Amino acid sequence: MKYRRLGKTNINVSVVGIGTWQFGGEWGKDFNQKEVDAILHQAKHQGINLIDTAECYGDHLSEQFIGDYLSRNNRENWIVATKFGHHFHSNFERTRHWSADEVLKQLDNSLQSLKTDYIDLYQAHSCTDQEFENDDLWTMLDKQKEAGKIRHLAISLAGNVESYQTDKATEVGAEAIQVVYNRLDRSPEEEIYPSAIKQDLGVLARVPLASGYLSGKYKPGANFASNDVRSRHDQKETERKLKLVEEIAYHEVPEGYDMASWALAWCLKHDAVTTVIPGCKNEQQVISNAKAAELDMVSLKHPQHADMH
Repeated sequence: MKYRRLGKTNINVSVVGIGTWQFGGEWGKDFNQKEVDAILHQAKHQGINLIDTAECYGDHLSEQFIGDYLSRNNRENWIVATKFGHHFHSNFERTRHWSADEVLKQLDNSLQSLKTDYIDLYQAHSCTDQEFENDDLWTMLDKQKEAGKIRHLAISLAGNVESYQTDKATEVGAEAIQVVYNRLDRSPEEEIYPSAIKQDLGVLARVPLASGYLSGKYKPGANFASNDVRSRHDQKETERKLKLVEEIAYHEVPEGYDMASWALAWCLKHDAVTTVIPGCKNEQQVISNAKAAELDMVSLKHPQHADMH
């Protein structure tokens, strides 16, 4: 495993982390504690130290699984990133909650769920610009940093084109951003990444496998179960992506490379990216994801020079 400094935080994070939306039960599988333990134990074995979760991956469900594990496995060895701004409801819907008082309650609930006294990276979760422009919110969060509940603030961007919130990150005390970035969606390269580099912001690249489309497991015509969030994606767009993935596999992935590992390493080639946070459903996927850190980056096309589709 390799490690990089997460922007101005001076935290060293593994270049491959663990995304945990799947633990909330929206990706075609319900998890139990034993399965989560196995995944996180394998992550530790691979040298992964970053876990990314959120208040609304289930109603703090993902956090609860992680907290149970951390309570038994040296919390201080992990970098835990979670988010605020939403509440999950049983029908897979979410409501938005952005007042300072509401977010403070969310913070305390997350700390309780994670069974920890502090959160390493607390991220505004897909907020609108109007929700972002809230001095009371950022003042409250700064006070929670002073109190030791939060080590660092960040912004998990809703979109990956407009750089407004990234441009104002330092102003509100955020030291990192999270953004969708993968071989199928390179939008952050235009405005967001230059702004992040200028401010020395850490960058967590989420959905680096394009919701699993870049895993190499799915062919054009693939169908997803009704309890899999991908079943709600536009069918024509899904088919377009899967056909593009076939082209990429043929033209860009070097012979002998696992496509998922290649796709993660491809993201890590960009100068702005600190770490990728793919989801995983089992130990074998953790192992496959971790291999991205070992790939010979020189043999991969640099994102700035790869052909655009």
